[in-house]
Amino acid sequence: MTVKSLDVVILGAGIAGASLAASLAGDRAVIIVEIEDRPGRHATGRSAAMFAETYGNRTIRALTRASRRFLLSPPLGFVETPLLSPRAALFVCDAARLDSLNREEASAPDVYRRVSGEEARAIVPIMRPDWCAAGLLDSAGFDIDVAALMQGFLKAARREGASVALGARETRIARRAGEWVVSTALGDFAAPILVNATGAWGDETACAAGVAPVGLAPKRRTAMTLAAPEGMDIRSWPLVIDVEEEFYFKPDAGQILLSPANEDPEAPCDAAPDDLDIAIAVDRFERATTHSVRRIKHRWAGLRTFSADRSPVIGFDPNTEGFFWLVGQGGYGIQTAPAAARAAASMILGRPLPDDIAREGVSAKDLAADRAGLRLK
Repeated sequence: MTVKSLDVVILGAGIAGASLAASLAGDRAVIIVEIEDRPGRHATGRSAAMFAETYGNRTIRALTRASRRFLLSPPLGFVETPLLSPRAALFVCDAARLDSLNREEASAPDVYRRVSGEEARAIVPIMRPDWCAAGLLDSAGFDIDVAALMQGFLKAARREGASVALGARETRIARRAGEWVVSTALGDFAAPILVNATGAWGDETACAAGVAPVGLAPKRRTAMTLAAPEGMDIRSWPLVIDVEEEFYFKPDAGQILLSPANEDPEAPCDAAPDDLDIAIAVDRFERATTHSVRRIKHRWAGLRTFSADRSPVIGFDPNTEGFFWLVGQGGYGIQTAPAAARAAASMILGRPLPDDIAREGVSAKDLAADRAGLRLK
């Protein structure tokens, strides 16, 4: 079988792989290789689709800030509709956890506006008076049109000459004569640089390539949709998040999207919702609100994959030539994709991080596969 030679082979057609291809294709010959029949089938397609600069750790927040301009004003021809639509976020708590609310407020004092329990209930009328003691309002958040963003990246990548091989099953990886050779049922692809953007399967992919894993931890998150309260217009409600992230809910196409915000360890798989997760979510929601859940309309689950320090792993493997990590987005991969892709592309091209990303306080060392606090096996 003929081997197709390229500069970069990207494994994985989720948001990470697609955004990197769009960032690289103008400078390098690129192909995305995906074993599924459609791109973004797993974590990308199961996102809660929020943009919030107060979400995640320091590195995640910085990458999110650096992604804002792209998402608000994408390049001409990238999409035909806005990628972002306003959606505030409201952190809430009961009286017993006001200390947790205070700590959250201190983490972003210039972003949050403190609201009383009464004000929080005026914003979201179903909050129980005996449960909702106070809140923090972040008015700078947005819903993300994930499908449009994903298609925009794929279209941009193809326009610059990148290829996408879907349904590339029977994948085998080998290192030969200074190149990575990826053999699939669709053909063989070779390049000096292999990008591992396979999400929850990141460590398994590394092992298949003979590379030591970085200790990724896939964690299941369950979500569901409920009917909205009768007679209430919920379209302007914010994303409501328990301050210790024991649940969250938000408007979603006329319904309520609810999650217990769980992080249950699970081996890489096509994740399915767990009945216990559903029950926990409903219990927490009904204790905090006056809305009774009579029926679950739809349920699903996805895997959010974390590194040991909960920051992405982006960079060349320190011990294996040409093997590049782009994993560990931990559920923040949609809102950080524009900046993370540009950072990754700069590293692959041997350039410094873009100035706007560096100004947000992110360095290549913060993302590197051999950084302090990241457990290499």
